Amino acid sequence: MSVAFPSGPVSLNSSLYITRPQIEELAYQEINKPGSLIRIKAPKQMGKTSLVLRLLDRTQQAGFHTVYLDFLQADETVFNSLDKFLRWFCANVSYQLQLKPMLDDYWDEDIGSKVSCTIYFQGYLLEQIDRPLVLALNEVNRIFEYPKIAQDFLALLRSWYEEAKQIENLEKLRILVVYSTDVYITLNINQSPFNIGLPIKLPELSLDQVQELAQCYGLDWTDGSQAKTLMAMVGGHPYLVQLALYHLTNSPQKSLNQLLGEAATITGIYHTHLQELLATLQRYPELVSAIKEVVNAEGSVQLNPLLAYKLESLGLVKLEGNQCSLSYPLYRLYFTSQTLEGDTWRKQIEELQKQNQELYRLRYLDDLTQLAKREYFNLYLEQYWQKLVDEQAPLSLILCDIDYLKIYNNTYGYEAGNDCLRLVARAICQLVTYPDELVARYEDDKFALLLPRLNALSAFSIAEKNRDKVKQLAIVHGNKFTGFPSSVVSLSLGVACTIPQRENSPTILIQAAEKALTESKIHGRDRTSVSTTLNYGYSLNS
Repeated sequence: MSVAFPSGPVSLNSSLYITRPQIEELAYQEINKPGSLIRIKAPKQMGKTSLVLRLLDRTQQAGFHTVYLDFLQADETVFNSLDKFLRWFCANVSYQLQLKPMLDDYWDEDIGSKVSCTIYFQGYLLEQIDRPLVLALNEVNRIFEYPKIAQDFLALLRSWYEEAKQIENLEKLRILVVYSTDVYITLNINQSPFNIGLPIKLPELSLDQVQELAQCYGLDWTDGSQAKTLMAMVGGHPYLVQLALYHLTNSPQKSLNQLLGEAATITGIYHTHLQELLATLQRYPELVSAIKEVVNAEGSVQLNPLLAYKLESLGLVKLEGNQCSLSYPLYRLYFTSQTLEGDTWRKQIEELQKQNQELYRLRYLDDLTQLAKREYFNLYLEQYWQKLVDEQAPLSLILCDIDYLKIYNNTYGYEAGNDCLRLVARAICQLVTYPDELVARYEDDKFALLLPRLNALSAFSIAEKNRDKVKQLAIVHGNKFTGFPSSVVSLSLGVACTIPQRENSPTILIQAAEKALTESKIHGRDRTSVSTTLNYGYSLNS
C-alpha cells in the first residue's frame, strides 16, 4: 500500500481522516446559525486545520462564501500597529471574496481603526454578498505575542458577535476562531471572545479510532494490543500515531517495538518532531526551566500560567486546572536524555543539528551538485501543493535541461561534464531568493525550480535570468554539430504554474512543465517556453 508522508492537514479526499461525529455535527449545526462564533482549540498537529477544511467544504457546498486566514502567514511588519493589522485583515478578506479592496473609501483616522474596520465589513463586504460568509481565522494565538493588537482585535470580534443579534448584515457573518492555547494576555471579561460562542476542544484519538486508522493503513490491529502499545508511548496524538503507522506500512521489516525502542533517538521516526520542540525551547530560556521542572516531577506541578499555556500550545503538557503534567512518555524519555541548561544544552542542540544535517545529506542531497535529490523534490512538491490548496496561492515549476550534455561529455570527458553540472547548479541557486523556493537535481542533466506563490510571469522572468546566467558562465561547447543553439553551454526551460486544487495531483504541474520544456527543445533549444495549459498569471502575448 502506498501512502503519502503525514504532513499538514489531511486532504478532503483522503481515506486517512478519522471522523469525530459528535464534534463535527455539532460544529456543522452551529455554523448554520446566523452570527455564530465557534472556538476550536488544540495544540499543534492535533487536527484543527483538517477539521476547519471540512467545515469550509461543507459550507461551500451549502452555498456559503468562505474566507480562510492564517495569521502565521502575516509578515512581521503587519503587527507594527493596529491600523496596519486591520487594513491587512480587510484587504485579505476582500481578495478572497474577489472584491476590489476599497479601504481608503471607508477608512477614517478620526473615528479610529476598529470602527473603520467594522464599517468596511458592514457597509461594503457584507453588503456586496447575498449569502452567509464563514470567516476562518487560523493560529489566532500568533497575535497573543502583540498584546495591544490582540486586546483590540479580539474585542472587535466579540462586538461583531454580539451586534449580530441586532444588525441584519452581521447575521451573514459566521466566525471560526482557531488557536493552540488559551489566551494568556489580560482581557476584560466583557471584551474577550474566549467566553462566548461554541467552544470545541479537540480530543486525542481513542483506542477504537487508532485501530480504525491502522486499518486505513492496511494494518490488522483488531485485537487492540499494538494500538495500546503505541498509545502507551504517544497517547492518541493524531500526528504521532499517524507517523508510526506510516513507517510501519512503508518499512515492514521493522516491528512496532523496534520503532518505539528508537523513538526518542536521533535515528528514530520522531527525531524531526522532537528536535523542532527542542529548538523552540532553546529560543525561550524561561520555557527550558519550566519543562525541566515538569520532566523531573513525579506527578503534576503548578507553573506560572503564562509558561504553562505556552508549553500547552506546543503540545508538551496537559493542564488540569492549575496543575501541569507531561503529555506523553515519549517526551519524558527524550527530555530526560537532554541536559536542559547552560553550555551543555547549547552543545547538544548543535550536535543534534549536525546529526540531522548529515542524515538529510545522506538521504536527500545529491553528492555531485549538493542540490536536493528527486526524492526530496517529490516530497516538497506534495507538501507545498497541499499548503497552497489552503492558501489558494499559485505554485510555479521550472524544469531546465542542459542542452546536449551527452555530446559535451563525449567531447570533453565525463569529469568535465561533472564540472559543468556543478557550475550550472551553482548559477541556478544564485537566483533563488526566498527560503521556501527549492532547487533540485531532477534528472542527470535536468534541474527543477519549485517557486511557491509566484505566478507564471514571474517564473518566466526567473527562467530567462537562469538562461542568461548560464550562458554568462561561457563554458565552451564545441559547435561541431549542426543544430547547436550556442557555442557555449545553454539551457532549455519549461515553465508551468497553477493554483493547486485538492481534487488534482501535483503531477499535472510536472507534466505541464515537461511539455513546455519539450516545446523549447523542438523550437531550437536555448529558450524558455510556458505551458499552454497551466500558465496562471501569464499572457501568451507577454
